[in-house]
Amino acid sequence: MTWGTYAGFAAMMALLAMMPGPDTMVVLKNALTGGARGGGWACAGISVANFLQGTAAALGLGAVITRYQPVFETVKWLGAAYLVYLGIQALRGAWRGDYEALDDVRRARASRSRRFREGFLSNITNPKVIVLYLSVLPQFLTPESGFADSLLLAYTVAALGVVWQVLLLVFVHRVRGWLQRRKVRRAMDGVTGTALLGFGAALALEG
Repeated sequence: MTWGTYAGFAAMMALLAMMPGPDTMVVLKNALTGGARGGGWACAGISVANFLQGTAAALGLGAVITRYQPVFETVKWLGAAYLVYLGIQALRGAWRGDYEALDDVRRARASRSRRFREGFLSNITNPKVIVLYLSVLPQFLTPESGFADSLLLAYTVAALGVVWQVLLLVFVHRVRGWLQRRKVRRAMDGVTGTALLGFGAALALEG
């Protein structure tokens, strides 16, 4: 694999990382309720799951999962159900709109481990992630490519996801005063919740 090939791969993955998806919405959801730290813990969970899925793909384990239909379907439905659950949580917040009382409850309940877990589960139960690795990585590998090349490409995908999520957290932190307005919070929760429900439904209905 040449550096030119790698640069093309990295550029394509950077564009894909910036496309809104479940990971982006989970980070945004936690950033809205827990600030930059809350979003950071969700980002950490997503990153760990992403690196694990990348390692599995490089080792060839991802192909086994996608070919064994019962396992793949179980992961798909668990992921869809979890995204719907997170979407309902966000929509409930938008419906109530009582953010002062609600935030106090969330701060008490939402520990670091819980935010980390939300990020981790949203990514690890999304079979589209492993399918992405399995469908894109081989196109940039040659018969001479070794395990190190596969791992480099897989970890590049995960690293670019981290970079994008950190940039999102920086943006949320910069506009936190505006985001704390009740009307804005309700609108953001509504958009985030609807998007998560949509991603969950799309995942469930995908053949």
